[in-house]
Parts: sequence; structure tokens; C-alpha cells
Amino acid sequence: MSTAEAAEKPTADAQMKRWICVICGFIYDDAVGMPEHGIAAGTRFEDLPDDWICPECGSPKSAFEIYEE
Repeated sequence: MSTAEAAEKPTADAQMKRWICVICGFIYDDAVGMPEHGIAAGTRFEDLPDDWICPECGSPKSAFEIYEE
């Protein structure tokens, strides 16, 4: 594997994750984003604005946890 190929290979930190609102159960998926709300696919949860709220219940970003099935 070349250095360029290794640089393109995603690390564990770069992998897309899913986040769940602990209040209502809404799931935000980094890979899917929310195009209907202006959030492009591939937008990581960490990159959402600090004042972003759950589109279902209005809970703050702090009400979300990593969702693992």
C-alpha cells in the first residue's frame, strides 16, 4: 500500500457514527445528514453548530449519545 493510499484510508475517528436523542429516540446519522434541513450527507455530529437542536423534540445537542445497535 502506498503512502497516498494509507492517507485515504479512514481511521476509527473518521468513521461515520449515529447519534440518538435520549429524550425522544431520534437518530442522527453522520453518513446521511439531514438534507431536508440543510445538513449535507457526511456532516459529522461534532461539526453541527453548538446551538443545533433535535428536529423531533427540540432537545439540545447535549441530549445526544452515540448510538450503538
